[in-house]
Amino acid sequence: MSRPLVSDELWERIKPLLPPHKSRFWGGRPPINDRVALTGILFVLKTGIQWEDLPQEMGCCGMTCWRRLRDWQRAGVWDRLHELLLADLHRSDRIDWSRAAVDSASVRAVGGGQKTGPNPTDRSKPGSKHHVLTDAHGVPLQVQTSAANTPDIKRLLPLVVNIPKVRGKPGRPRSRPKRLYADRAYDDEGTRTLLRWLGIEPYLAKRGTEHGSGLGKYRYVVERTISWLHGFRRLRVRYDRDDSIHEGFLKCAACMICFGLLL
Repeated sequence: MSRPLVSDELWERIKPLLPPHKSRFWGGRPPINDRVALTGILFVLKTGIQWEDLPQEMGCCGMTCWRRLRDWQRAGVWDRLHELLLADLHRSDRIDWSRAAVDSASVRAVGGGQKTGPNPTDRSKPGSKHHVLTDAHGVPLQVQTSAANTPDIKRLLPLVVNIPKVRGKPGRPRSRPKRLYADRAYDDEGTRTLLRWLGIEPYLAKRGTEHGSGLGKYRYVVERTISWLHGFRRLRVRYDRDDSIHEGFLKCAACMICFGLLL
């Protein structure tokens, strides 16, 4: 028997974070149950189908799920769920702050939209780029979206400074790894200086040097996490012009990875 898309353990974590429905004084049908809508959202995220193709057996139409995903993203539901799951991982010693790794991957954006641009690796077709920062085990600490023509170095500091303050243990929350590993796309002396000022020792491969720096044995975890993210078929190609929808999918997928690491 297949597992439910929204298990009881996941629902107990996300239910308190969802915004309440507006009061309806004029009657009409009651709103679709949030758990049913979340199941529809995860079904679209995992299978990659279009909203209008969502099976009726899911108990919710695609447009309702689309609106819930948009509203929950704008309300910061996925960010708060991510912080909650990171705290659970930190409490169980499953986050390794000794080092972190950062990388990105581009996806085609069908129809364009916000945070899209000409992809230099895909004949300048419209695309978006997923930026991911993970701990030493591949736990996604921060994910962001940008246009496909955005240089990776411009997104490094926004990724680092926006790592959530991870609670879960006595003492001050953690939000900074000790070391940061990245490939040649992040080579910049000014960035190295700022990272050291933040208390992070940078290990950024330098341009113009021979391959075989040895950093790959530390950076492979972020490439594996990007592969996990793109295992959610809806993230392999961007169909949604609305940035709230695409970023909602990306952050929801990061939450599902964190939740899976807890099991």
